[in-house]
Amino acid sequence: MRNLLNFLIKYSSWSVFIILTVLCLFLIYKDNSYQRYVFLTSANGLSASVYKTTSNVTGYFNLREINDDLNERQAALETELVSLRKSLETAKELLGADSIKLPSLSGYKFITAHVINNSINRPNNYITIEKGSADGIEPQMGVIDRNGIVGIVDVVSDHAARVISLLNSDFKLSCKVKNTSHFGALIWDGKSPEYAILSEMPSHVRFVRGDTVVTSGYSAVFPPDIPVGIIDNGWRDPDGNFSSLKIKVFTDFSTLSTVKVISSPLRKELKQLEEQNSDE
Repeated sequence: MRNLLNFLIKYSSWSVFIILTVLCLFLIYKDNSYQRYVFLTSANGLSASVYKTTSNVTGYFNLREINDDLNERQAALETELVSLRKSLETAKELLGADSIKLPSLSGYKFITAHVINNSINRPNNYITIEKGSADGIEPQMGVIDRNGIVGIVDVVSDHAARVISLLNSDFKLSCKVKNTSHFGALIWDGKSPEYAILSEMPSHVRFVRGDTVVTSGYSAVFPPDIPVGIIDNGWRDPDGNFSSLKIKVFTDFSTLSTVKVISSPLRKELKQLEEQNSDE
């Protein structure tokens, strides 16, 4: 203890200097949005280079599991494709070819990126990917993987980007039960990384366990009908007007490896409109 006290006394001026410097930087970034953005962007670029190196090593050990999953999904998709072709041929015979209109993702662009850092056990989890503004990625772009929803791009540097994970208390997304018009807000309750909560659902509607939940399309971030998860159970909120559903999400965040960033054709237009409204 005496040696520690002697050390602090000997270097007291340096200790005071460091404490005051940290305090000043904290106050600057806390109260100034521009400085905070510059700090986050710079820190994001620096940490991305470290994350990318470690990711190249750890990513190898997940390849077998990912390949097995892809093979299973490919087989299931091939079976589904055969069934859909038969259904489409039958529908064309009954309704005529001109009456068949299939859903389209026309205008949307997808940028493939690798995950180089990811957390799942914190109240606010983030994901770092190894592509940034130089690759066409911008804030407020949606992120998905081969299973479903992953998150939304938050901070972007030249060659890396930080994504607000679905496993984040700040994440909120409009979703609906598939083949219905009933939609609510998808949020994470900070508990299991395998589940999320679909809140603000109408209490008079009865939902079935196992029903699929998809994106509603009521935003320019995600296209409609992107898979999210399935209903596990539900309960009525205390006020009695709404219900909440526990959703088992399709995305396995513990093995997240490759994602796709969605560039929406309407995102820039909506952003311009929002900026105009804020200026008025």
